[in-house]
Amino acid sequence: MEYLAPFITVGVISLLAALSPGPDLAVVTKNSLFGSRRIGLFTAVGVALGILVHVAYSLFGIGLIISQSVLLFTAIKYLGATYLLYMGFQLLRVKKKNPADEVHAENISLTPWQALKEGILTNALNPKATLFFLSIFTQVIDPGTPLYIQALLGVEVALVVGIWFVTLAFIISYDPIKDRFAKAHYYLMKLMGGALILLGIRLAFVSKD
Repeated sequence: MEYLAPFITVGVISLLAALSPGPDLAVVTKNSLFGSRRIGLFTAVGVALGILVHVAYSLFGIGLIISQSVLLFTAIKYLGATYLLYMGFQLLRVKKKNPADEVHAENISLTPWQALKEGILTNALNPKATLFFLSIFTQVIDPGTPLYIQALLGVEVALVVGIWFVTLAFIISYDPIKDRFAKAHYYLMKLMGGALILLGIRLAFVSKD
């Protein structure tokens, strides 16, 4: 019971962070809507695994080093921005299909492994996630908190975010919902591509202050 309050606080903060618009939401939506349910689910799991990357280096104190090093922070920032820009331009390059072929169209050809990797990289290369974990480990967790409790809190974040995005993938990939978007697939892909590019540009200007 001693650590119940931190677990509740971290759980609520994690859910609110997952619900907010960002690269994770964009990539899970993209792969669930324009791919298949399986691809969307693997992407969601990838996002959760990407969070564990942040948990690992935060526990070892590397997150603090990253936040204090302009060079490291900038490198991660531009890598993440470049990755989002790449995904965005890939969608913008999609050619329009015959309307008759749009029904149940799955316009993204990814293997489960590629989807998983895309989810991991999208989250792991987001410097805002670095700052998010540093804020948790410095504001919510007491320096005297046992390492295993800190690790469990990190795993909690991954589980909360993973469950939310898995649920989202299930909803978006539901056939009646996909059918409603079928005729607008081409334009939605362009819109999603533009959104990813804007997120990439925004990420490039993220400050660690």
